[in-house]
Amino acid sequence: MTGTEDLISALRERIAAAHDRGTPLAIRGGGTKAFLGHRVEGAFLDVSALTGIVDYQPGELVITARAGTRLAELETVLAEHNQMLPFEPPHFGADATLGGTIAAGLSGPRRPWAGAARDLVLGTRVINGRGELLHFGGDVMKNVAGYDVSRLMAGAHGTLGVLISVSLKVLPRPAAEITVVQQLDATAAIRRMNELAAKPWPLSGAYWEAGALYLRLSGAERAVDAACDAIGGEADDDPERWTRIRELQTPLTADTDRLWRLSVPPAAPLADLPGQWALDWGGAQRWLVTDADANDIRTAAERAGGHATLFRGDGDARFHPLPEAMLELHRRVRKSMDPAGILNPGRLYAEL
Repeated sequence: MTGTEDLISALRERIAAAHDRGTPLAIRGGGTKAFLGHRVEGAFLDVSALTGIVDYQPGELVITARAGTRLAELETVLAEHNQMLPFEPPHFGADATLGGTIAAGLSGPRRPWAGAARDLVLGTRVINGRGELLHFGGDVMKNVAGYDVSRLMAGAHGTLGVLISVSLKVLPRPAAEITVVQQLDATAAIRRMNELAAKPWPLSGAYWEAGALYLRLSGAERAVDAACDAIGGEADDDPERWTRIRELQTPLTADTDRLWRLSVPPAAPLADLPGQWALDWGGAQRWLVTDADANDIRTAAERAGGHATLFRGDGDARFHPLPEAMLELHRRVRKSMDPAGILNPGRLYAEL
């Protein structure tokens, strides 16, 4: 057996033993996403040693890597072939791993145009709550058809299984990329972003904060130049602009220990809530720094057709409450993968 096979075997044995005893396990890799969700009371299950790129086929636009592989390493290898992770995942630290990113279901500013993390997962290897090693999906694009169970792992926060490896679709880096900035208030910015979304412009980012709307254009050089001429605005030459947006390190999102994330239809009017806003994903993802009551924030999000999450900060409920029918569906899926409920119990909801 190889070192990796030995490690997987040891993880399977430990999970199987925990299943038999009903002992909770708190899955941990790089630890950069530990602030998300609720604290898990259980013995640490360290998966950080599951590292390395298993297979990379640039011509097929597919990469497979073990869950503990650092995002920085993955992105460096892709960049050598002029390719990238399309969903532009946030790192939140140098130790960010592929497994933690997929488990948290995190996507960056490019998400509305390139797809979410879940959309780009082609296959996974997972250890379920019984200690069984399972393989879902495929390793190449042509092998993936219909709904794939592997995509359930994106955003499950480890409650359905321990990720061993992930296969992802990748894309070529754009030939040209330009950011322009326009001075608008929040209401006008929402209207402007939705107007542009209806046009055939090569948008890859639309973010507003503190009166400035940043629009990123990516693609063929001629298409980007034409779009810039049509859209207008001043050139933004800050090379770290979108990295700071991605990493929540802007003046608003970095300087707060209590940050709400509202996911709503992009054209929804700005909610009548106190505090300061930032708008991402063309208006669909909204960051709010506020001392408003959690119920008021969630009610406002529901009225807009969305939901609200306490992304950073302390609170009784981090995630938006689920309707009973949806909660029951989650329970059934969880039970099928982790019947004893030992993997990250309570990370998402107390009932799961």
